[in-house]
Amino acid sequence: MSLESLRSPAGTHDVLWPQSGRWEKIIGEFANLARLYGYKLLITPVIEDARLFSRGFGDSSDVVGKEMYVFEDRGGRTLALRPEGTASVVRAYIQHRPVLPWKVWYLTPAFRYERPQAGRYRQHHQIGVEALGVDSPELDAEIIDMAMRTIRTAGLSDIELLVNSMGCEVCRPTYEELLRAYLAGQVESMCGYHHEHWNEVPLRVLDCKTSECKAVTDLAPRISEHLCADCRVSFDILKAELHALGIPYTVEYRLVRGFDYYTRTTFEIISHVLNASQNAVGGGGRYNGLSEVLSGPPTPGIGFGIGLERLLVACDAEGSLQMQSPSMDIYIAELVHDAEVSVLAGQLRRAGYSVERSYENKSLKAQLRYADRLGACVALIIGERELAAREVVFKPLLSSDEQFTVGWDHVVQEAGKWLERWKKH
Repeated sequence: MSLESLRSPAGTHDVLWPQSGRWEKIIGEFANLARLYGYKLLITPVIEDARLFSRGFGDSSDVVGKEMYVFEDRGGRTLALRPEGTASVVRAYIQHRPVLPWKVWYLTPAFRYERPQAGRYRQHHQIGVEALGVDSPELDAEIIDMAMRTIRTAGLSDIELLVNSMGCEVCRPTYEELLRAYLAGQVESMCGYHHEHWNEVPLRVLDCKTSECKAVTDLAPRISEHLCADCRVSFDILKAELHALGIPYTVEYRLVRGFDYYTRTTFEIISHVLNASQNAVGGGGRYNGLSEVLSGPPTPGIGFGIGLERLLVACDAEGSLQMQSPSMDIYIAELVHDAEVSVLAGQLRRAGYSVERSYENKSLKAQLRYADRLGACVALIIGERELAAREVVFKPLLSSDEQFTVGWDHVVQEAGKWLERWKKH
């Protein structure tokens, strides 16, 4: 393969401006929202011991069996590229034992070997939060509120919140046996995969998006009708909290989220402008037993994840979060190069203004043309005469105002006044 033909691997993608500007906006607003809810940033390795995910998801899950990138390193250790964010957070908790409750947010690439399609990549990116150490439906509702705010901040409106309860170690086994007994009589009507594998984890048939399995589960027993008293009370409180917060929801009995570690609250936020088989833009739930499965202390937990690529596909479908042309406060058009120009650029940047300048010997016309492409509000023109006189020609670019001359020592002050006045208009 020649160097000229090198491209990003199948199922991955580069993000350039202006698309990267949309990422900046979502991530920046999410980081601020996380701070308001009391969450702190956690950064974990992209590679983990493969056993972390096989234990957490179950060896029979699609993620472990079909999608996970697994490899042996030079030391003979079996490692995996992280397929999602939650298990790594719980592993970090077990390893470092921070004070509870522990509330963290993350931004991470995640890797799954699956057929690439719109909003679904082999390397995709997630933002999410996890809260460990508190078992409370009030916290569950707060987590859902945060997820909904994040998605609405991106401009999505045609969305729906689905909620369910997965029960617990007391009531779920009984329900699973009822479901298994029902499905045993429906095997011939299932999709090809579940025709062979339905009995491994019957709950996953509920999560199947094929028309065959959806038809099969239309009349299946519903877990909401078989919850124990504690789980029923918890689910009722969650629904009351969502109502009090003004968050509409739909109880979806099929919602099991596909992972073995979920207990009680599960939720998903879907976009109605996307294809029904790929319409989830975010979701999560409670996982009170995951720490113990990973050999940690009994610790309740809940969290959510939002796929950035899928979220942006929904934004495109709704016409939201459109980026404007790149903008720059100040462009320094320099016809003479001097260290004083670097000093001036630094002063303007420290004052909070975005500044670009020329580093090459280009004509004034070429520099101003480039400033226009940047969307600069104003150009500061500095030639030999201006440098000698300690002056700068102040040339507005986005208005009809005439250019004027400013003393060198007053450039920062004058730029602030002019930019503030211009942006108000």
